[in-house]
Amino acid sequence: MVHPSPRPWQLPAWLTAMLALATGCAGPAIRSQSPELEALAHLEEGTRLVGDYTAAWGLSYKRIEGAALVTGLADTGSDPPPGPQRSALLADMQARGVIDPNTLLGSMGTSLVWVRGFLPPGCRRGDRFDIAVEVPIGHDTTSLAGGWLMEMRLSEMAVIGNVIRDGHELGVAQGPLLVDPVSQGTLDSKSRIRALVPGGGVALDDRELGLIIASEHRSIAMSKRLGDWINRRFHAVIRGAKRGVANPKTDRYIELEVPSLYRHNLPRYLRVVQCVAVVEPAEGRHARIQLLARQLADPVTAPAAALRLEAIGKDAIPVLRRELESDDAEVRFAAAEALAYLGESIAARHLAEAARNLRSARPAALAALSVINDAHGIDALQQLLASRSAETRYGAFRSLERLDPGLPMVRGERLGEACRLHVLDVDGPALIHATRHERPEFVFFGTEHPLAHGLRAEAGRSIVVVIEGSTARVSRFAPGESDRETEVPADAIAIVRAIIDIGGGYPDAVQFLQQAAAGRFLSSRLAFDALPDAFDGRPPIHEEATARRDDEPDGATTAVDDGRRTDEHS
Repeated sequence: MVHPSPRPWQLPAWLTAMLALATGCAGPAIRSQSPELEALAHLEEGTRLVGDYTAAWGLSYKRIEGAALVTGLADTGSDPPPGPQRSALLADMQARGVIDPNTLLGSMGTSLVWVRGFLPPGCRRGDRFDIAVEVPIGHDTTSLAGGWLMEMRLSEMAVIGNVIRDGHELGVAQGPLLVDPVSQGTLDSKSRIRALVPGGGVALDDRELGLIIASEHRSIAMSKRLGDWINRRFHAVIRGAKRGVANPKTDRYIELEVPSLYRHNLPRYLRVVQCVAVVEPAEGRHARIQLLARQLADPVTAPAAALRLEAIGKDAIPVLRRELESDDAEVRFAAAEALAYLGESIAARHLAEAARNLRSARPAALAALSVINDAHGIDALQQLLASRSAETRYGAFRSLERLDPGLPMVRGERLGEACRLHVLDVDGPALIHATRHERPEFVFFGTEHPLAHGLRAEAGRSIVVVIEGSTARVSRFAPGESDRETEVPADAIAIVRAIIDIGGGYPDAVQFLQQAAAGRFLSSRLAFDALPDAFDGRPPIHEEATARRDDEPDGATTAVDDGRRTDEHS
C-alpha cells in the first residue's frame, strides 16, 4: 500500500484551535500563576508528547461514486441524454451481460442516476455505509419514488477530458430508494429526484488510521521510538492475539489499530494517542500527575488535562475519581469521560447526568456510556430512554445496542428484508423514531401509538391504509397480482408490520407515518435521525439532507422532525 505523503510540516488547523482554547494535548494548559503552579508548569514544559511529533491521518470521509440504474419506477423515468455518465453506465451493463442495454435505458420505468457514498474513517471490509442517489441535471426523470437501485460498484472518480476516470472499486451498493421524508415535509420537484439507501453500501476494503511524523523529526529511529511508547499504553486483539496498536511502517508513517473501546470514537482515540508522553522530566510521572490534577479541577483546562490523564492510564484513575465530586458539571463530565475509557464503571451515573443536562457534552457522554459494559452502564442508559429529548433517548438506545445487541430491551425483530423494528416498553412521551442513517429501522418508545379515525394514507404507490374507528384496513393493489387486504388495530406498530407483511418496504412504511403525522392523525411524536451530531460522525451525505427545526414548541407533533429541536435542558 502507498502511504500518504504529507505536505511540508505545519501545525494542523484543528490542533491550533485546540491549543488556543487549551482543550488539546500540546501546549500549556494551565492559567494560574501561583509560585507552586509555576513550578509545576515548568515541569510540564519538559514533557514531550506523541502529538509534538505527529499529526493524525485517516479521519476524513472518502467519497466514492458512480453511475447506476434505478428500476421499478411508475413511468417517471427517462432515457438519459448522451454523455460520460450514460457511457459509463452502458459499459457497466455490457460488462454484466445485459442484452440490448439501450432499450432498457430508454424505458420510462428506469432512470440513470448518480450514486455517491462516503467511506467513514476506520471502516472495515464488509461494513455498511449510506448511499445517496440523484438524477443528474438535464435528465427528464420526474420521481425516484418506489425505485430500486440495481447493484453497482463505487470508486473514487474524476472527469478528465469529458471522460469519467475511476480508480479502485472501494464499495458496492444496491437497495430500495427512500425519497427524503424530512427535507421540506412535502415532496417538491427536487426532492423527488433525490433519494437515500440507508446502509445500502458495503465497503470492499479496510481504511487505515495512523500518524504522520513531522518532516523535521522523520527517521526510522523516531518512528520506532514513537511506536514503542504508544504500545506501552495501548493494546488491541489483532487476529486473535493481544499486541500493541502501533505499527511503524516508514520513517514518516505509523499505522494504528483501534482498541475495541474506541471503535466508535476514533477522534478521541487519536487525541489520546497523541497525548502519550514520549519524554517525561526527571521528576517523574508522579509530579506530572500532580500538575494535571490541578488542571483537571479548573473547568477551562479540565478537557485537556483529562485527555492527558487518560493517556497516562491506570495511574491517573485516583485523580480522575476525585473530580467526580467537583461542584462544576464540566469538570465532573471531563473526569467521567476519561474514566469510562479506563474501564471505571463508576463514571456511568455522571455521564448520564451530562447526557441529560449538558447538551454540548451529550454526544461524547453517550459514546462513553457505550463502553461501560456492566450493570452500571446498562442501568444509566435505560434510565435515559425515558427522557423528553428524542436525541437523548435514541442515542441511549444506540449505546445500549453497542454494549450488547442481544439485550432484550434492544434486540427487536427483523421485518423480512425490509427493516428492523424495536418496541421499547419505557416511560416518557410516546415517540416513533425512523432512520435514514446507517440502516432502515423503526424504534417505538412506548407500546401504544394510536391513530385517529378518518385517516386515509398511501404507503408507496400500491398500498393504502384506511382507519375506521379502532381498526385499520391495509390494502395492496398491484398490477398483475391478486389484491391483498388485512385488518389490524389502529396502532402504528401493527400497521407498520402489516405494510411489510403485505409486500411493502421500508420507504412505504416511512411514507405512511409521515402522512399520518402531517395530517395530525398520529398522537405520538415522529422523529428522524435523532442522533447527537457527533455521536458517531455524520458523513457529508447527510449535511444537506437533514432539516433542522428548532422553532417548534416542546411536544409538538410534526411530519418534519430530525429529533434535535426539543430538549429538556437546551
